[in-house]
Amino acid sequence: QVQLVESGGGLVQAGGSLTLSCAASGTIFSINAMGWYRQAPGKQRELVATTATGGSTNYADSVKGRFTISEDNAKNAVYLQMNSLKPEDTAVYYCNAEGLNWVAKTFRSWGQGTQVTVSS
Repeated sequence: QVQLVESGGGLVQAGGSLTLSCAASGTIFSINAMGWYRQAPGKQRELVATTATGGSTNYADSVKGRFTISEDNAKNAVYLQMNSLKPEDTAVYYCNAEGLNWVAKTFRSWGQGTQVTVSS
């Protein structure tokens, strides 16, 4: 099994910054992509940012220019630097990882989520 543990959420005022961290562990052979998704109350989970093997990144239009995703392959970790936060960024943020496990089976795992609340 592959486990993801997130940290770094919290309460911040509009215009502030937060950094989320996520570390993957378990029966990992390789990771192809990691990313961040979020879900606000009453809304569907949506993509925030992803990073794939080779360094390619993808961002939701709503966070472009404000959020930066980065990864540490040696630690199987991914980070999300969030600047210029807005109240509409308030949500539970989930880490995601996709790859191969020790028996060459694909996996897609989710973290437990971390709350980000931005006050106006």
